[in-house]
Amino acid sequence: MTDYMRLPATPSMRLDGKRALVTGASSGIGFAAAAALAEAGAEVVMVARSEARLHRACETICAAGFAARHSVLDITDTVASADFVAGQEPFDVLINAAGFAQHSAATETAAEDFDAVYAVNVRGAYFISTAVARALMARGRAGSIIHISSQMAHVGGVDRAVYCSSKHAVEGFVKAMAIEWGPHGIRINTVCPTFVRTPLTEPTFSQPDRVKWIEGKIKLGRVAEVEDMMGPVRFLASDAAAMITGTSLLVDGGWTVD
Repeated sequence: MTDYMRLPATPSMRLDGKRALVTGASSGIGFAAAAALAEAGAEVVMVARSEARLHRACETICAAGFAARHSVLDITDTVASADFVAGQEPFDVLINAAGFAQHSAATETAAEDFDAVYAVNVRGAYFISTAVARALMARGRAGSIIHISSQMAHVGGVDRAVYCSSKHAVEGFVKAMAIEWGPHGIRINTVCPTFVRTPLTEPTFSQPDRVKWIEGKIKLGRVAEVEDMMGPVRFLASDAAAMITGTSLLVDGGWTVD
C-alpha cells in the first residue's frame, strides 16, 4: 500500500555523472546552456562551427572550475554528426542550440535562404536527435534531448515565414519522437524563448520598428537575456523533469498569451 503521508523528496536538478552534448555552444544560448549544465555537474562537450569562438567559450567554462571540452562540428553535415556521436560514450543530455535565421517577406524568400535555414533548424536538428537517441537505446540508457526552439514555433511574425515554419517543424518531430522514444526512457522537449539578446538577434535589435514591435508583445516589459534560458534548460535536463516529454517550455515573457 502506498504511504501517502511519506515526506516526498524533491528531485534534484544536479547532473553529476551525466555527459552532455551542446550544439551551437560557441555563443548565445548555447554557451549559456553549456555553462548551466557544467555548473550542475555534467561533463559537457561543446560543439559549433567556429573553432576560435568555441575555444574561447570552452576555456571560459573550464576557468570557472567546470568540466568541458570542445570539438568543431557542423550539424548540417549529418554524416559527420552521426559519426561524432557514435564514436564516443552515449550522451545523457543533448541541448541542440544551433540555429540559423534569414528573414525576409515571404514573397521575397530566395530558395537558397530557405534551404540554409532548414539545413540547420530542421534537418540538422532532426538527425543530431536521432544520433543521440540511437546511441542511448543501444546501451539501454535513458536520456533527455532538448531543442532550443522559439516562441515563433507557436505564432507568426513579420518577415519570418521561413523561420517560423522551421521551428513549427521542430515542434512536430519532437512530438513524434517523444512517442517513439518514451518506452526507452528518452525524453525530448523544446525550450521556446522570446527575443534574446545574442549575436543571432543583433540585426533585429538594430531596427527601431522591430524593437517597438518586440517591446509591445513581451508582457514582462523586457527583452530576455541568455541567463533566462539557463534554468529552464537545466530543469528539463534533470530528474526534476522526469515526467515531461513531447512538450514546449515557453520562456517568452507572455508573448503568446494573446
